[in-house]
Amino acid sequence: MLNETMPHWLTKQAELSPHKIAIENTDDRTLSFLQLEQESKTFAKKIATLGIGENAKVAILSTNRTDMVIAIHALSYLKAVAVLLNTRLSKQELQYQLKQSETTLVITTERLRNDKKLDFPLQKTYSDIQVLNEAEIKLPTQINVQDPFTMMFTSGTTGNPKGVIHTYGNHWASAIGSMLNLGLNKDDKWLLTLPIFHVGGLSILLRSVIYGMTVFLMEKYDSNQFYETIMEKKITIISLVTLMLKQFLKKVGKTPLPNHVRCFLLGGGSVPEPILKQVAEKQIPLFQSYGMTETSSQIVTLSADYAFEKLGSAGKPLFQAALKIWNQNEEGIGEIVVKGPMVMKGYVNNEQANESSFEDGWFKTGDLGYLDEDNFLYVVDRRTDLIISGGENIYPSEIENVILGVEGIVEVAVIGRKDETWGQVPVAFVVRSCSDVSQQMIDEHIKIKLASFKLPKKMYFVQSLPRNASNKIMRHKLKDLLEE
Repeated sequence: MLNETMPHWLTKQAELSPHKIAIENTDDRTLSFLQLEQESKTFAKKIATLGIGENAKVAILSTNRTDMVIAIHALSYLKAVAVLLNTRLSKQELQYQLKQSETTLVITTERLRNDKKLDFPLQKTYSDIQVLNEAEIKLPTQINVQDPFTMMFTSGTTGNPKGVIHTYGNHWASAIGSMLNLGLNKDDKWLLTLPIFHVGGLSILLRSVIYGMTVFLMEKYDSNQFYETIMEKKITIISLVTLMLKQFLKKVGKTPLPNHVRCFLLGGGSVPEPILKQVAEKQIPLFQSYGMTETSSQIVTLSADYAFEKLGSAGKPLFQAALKIWNQNEEGIGEIVVKGPMVMKGYVNNEQANESSFEDGWFKTGDLGYLDEDNFLYVVDRRTDLIISGGENIYPSEIENVILGVEGIVEVAVIGRKDETWGQVPVAFVVRSCSDVSQQMIDEHIKIKLASFKLPKKMYFVQSLPRNASNKIMRHKLKDLLEE
């Protein structure tokens, strides 16, 4: 696909299916593909008056809104790069990402602008942009698959977030791989409740214009609304994380699943066996998956046919994707490495991470796993220390670095504790120099620097942290303390 060009996805879909609904939302607002194209082009010309053009980095700080969808497509018409920011991050975290991405404009909502109070010179709300005049420019009709389209940040085990650059080709390959796995029906409607600033949510939005498929957009996840939407709005495909699945199972009770539902696509961690049994009893077509920001969403998927035969497996690589296990131990466990056109080009302004993450064209995920005799993947540990809480990835080192900034803290180690609601929550083991250092004091310091979901739910004050002969913290020993 090197330097291949193709018609702009939205323009092409507006030509093929002008009157088909592209976006529905909970406010009963609908946009056809033709209307979406027209509004996106208009928005693009208004943004252009702010000096935004090819390769400009434009950050979008927003919840799931139709305006956000329009803004992302508008940036594609300017050949600009959409930098998608997590609304749950603190001001300090957002400031770092804006600097690292070399953003020139922030598009946001009135509420988030007032809430975050970012130190950034050029910030515009959707409403601010709507009243601008339109620039007299010619918008492109073609896209180059090698061009960058989006950027989003993923935390690394070193604690510093890394910006992942996605090309049009990455998103195209991801969409095609998903379709070849799940199939495509003319009446498909995908429920988009995952945040668009996460790759799982963004990928649904882009599949919409590639497939010519309706997306039902929920601004914010609500378990009652989620259930009602699935049951009443002719939803055929649902992307969700384990927490959403648990809540849906509780609500559905003995009510049969509507015939129009054909797929629940699950990401964000493995599913406990009791949950899988409930899924089978209720005959819910569940597809488990494995993927990450760097692979533009799912890259491995387990179909419902193998849910019990291959219990605990993530499945097999999607079409166009390849997977290997490197440096296997005696049990066949090693690092999961992947290759394919959906894998990112690299991290922005981070050559060191790029050099360490790729080898001979293979991306080293940092996750450990093994393949069984039928080549089904089993993930043993997601980046070893990764905590997955309600579908959000939390890296202990990021929290540890902030806590170490508190006066009187000598050492700290953060691990995940099992939680019935969120799957896992972070907890901290702290070594302090004096007893005057309290959890309240630490909380006051870190809450302005970290998103709320990263704040440790409990702090254990200990005399020392268990270390091995190499002076590395033995986190499994800390996990043993939680069970005592």
